[in-house]
Amino acid sequence: MKSIKYFFQFLFVVIFFSIFKILGCKISSAIGGKLFEIIGPLFRSKRLIHSNIKRAIPEINSKNLNKITKLMWNNYGRIFAEYMFIKDFRNGKFDSKIRVEGQEILNEIKKLNTPVVFFSGHFSNFELMAMHIEKTGIKLSAIYRPLNNIFLNKIMEGIRKKYICKKQIKKGIGGMKNLIKLKKDKYSTALMIDQRVSQGIKSNFFNKEASTTTIPAQLIKKFNVPVVPIFIERINGINFKITINKPLNFSNDASTKFITDELNRILEKMIIYKPEQWIWSHNRWK
Repeated sequence: MKSIKYFFQFLFVVIFFSIFKILGCKISSAIGGKLFEIIGPLFRSKRLIHSNIKRAIPEINSKNLNKITKLMWNNYGRIFAEYMFIKDFRNGKFDSKIRVEGQEILNEIKKLNTPVVFFSGHFSNFELMAMHIEKTGIKLSAIYRPLNNIFLNKIMEGIRKKYICKKQIKKGIGGMKNLIKLKKDKYSTALMIDQRVSQGIKSNFFNKEASTTTIPAQLIKKFNVPVVPIFIERINGINFKITINKPLNFSNDASTKFITDELNRILEKMIIYKPEQWIWSHNRWK
């Protein structure tokens, strides 16, 4: 049954990508947003999303709760449509649509050729962050989780390796070994830390324990590298702002738990800043 379901999802994507290619990025992004406002709630529990939002913003009223949910689906749909134009983003066609605050930090990292750990969450069109870092000239590896849909995963892996970040590292023990090898070759690492993981530790996230990746902490402790928080927000339409924050350094005796907790605190602030642009549909506290 799952194979049939995945195949029809694959057909849905192929059909819409074909339409989007004709319409162009700006119109397609807008259509994708409206489309997901309608179909998004059919695939994910509204109760789960509202529960997640209330956990982070307990004082929220019903009006704002529904507003954030609607805008979340709109952003999700825009990301979906914009995948058709990832090549154009990579080739510089939309460089004028992306404003970068903290570019001098990336330039310094490139100049020093010193590996760092970039971290963020699934905000706005999150794929553009790793793409921009690599376009700056920084040697970069990005950690990813394969899609469950075997038909779509092949397409997405191809897009990511060709246009977003050439060194894609699959999550898991084998991926960690590849990551360590690349780190020795002075590759920086980019990863999202906002999703539940099976191999992690319990860390407080919006006042409840959540299974959290320890990969950043492991790399920080093993290679004594700084960590760089990075954030992207959708200003409007296909206009974005990427913010590169100053590198953070942890002492050699900082524990994995301490580092992981600190990074979660930073992530919480990012989410509260633009709650409508984070993907609340993930069952983070399962």
